[in-house]
Amino acid sequence: MKIALINENSQAAKNALIFDTLKSVVEPLGHEVYNYGMYSAEDPASLTYVQIGILAATLLNSGACDLVITGCGTGEGAMLACNSFPGVLCGHIVDPTDAYQFTQVNNGNAIAMPFAKGWGWGCELNLRYVFEKLFVEEWGGGYPKERAVPEQRNKKILDEVKKVTHTDMVYILENLDPALVKGAFAGEHFADYFFANAKDARIVAAVRKILA
Repeated sequence: MKIALINENSQAAKNALIFDTLKSVVEPLGHEVYNYGMYSAEDPASLTYVQIGILAATLLNSGACDLVITGCGTGEGAMLACNSFPGVLCGHIVDPTDAYQFTQVNNGNAIAMPFAKGWGWGCELNLRYVFEKLFVEEWGGGYPKERAVPEQRNKKILDEVKKVTHTDMVYILENLDPALVKGAFAGEHFADYFFANAKDARIVAAVRKILA
């Protein structure tokens, strides 16, 4: 699994801690982590939570990654922004129980965490435990197990609903404020990671046009 980490500007100073913790949990399981920044509070490529949504949707819809891990101060803004786009199902994850139930019940492809609210004693332990619980079982298995069939059915229904209620990703990229979109792709390593991994030719072409 290719996992993208994205940090919003107010919590950029915590990028290294989040990145290192995530890698230590998932790399032994065979997953790859791509850090799309922000890399520090001084990073000139600043990301708002709205731009997190643009970046996350571009990565997921293009196939450049399979899972986005992101957040902001409360996690709410990042979650709302991500869920504004097609092909993204983002959960608000506060603790390990949230993480496990999201993977089993909702089977989404993005999580948004609060990196300021409740960020006190033991925060690094909670961070590790959340990441661990994301990968203890195959996603979509259901919880409790006797609810697996209706939960899986509802997930498929929601996927079909989003296809109708959300427009095409290329159309979105072409019609949003160009400066807003270009800013979402301004990270130091965006081009290297994205073009090496993206699979959707239409989205790749749209991104190249934006960056030109």
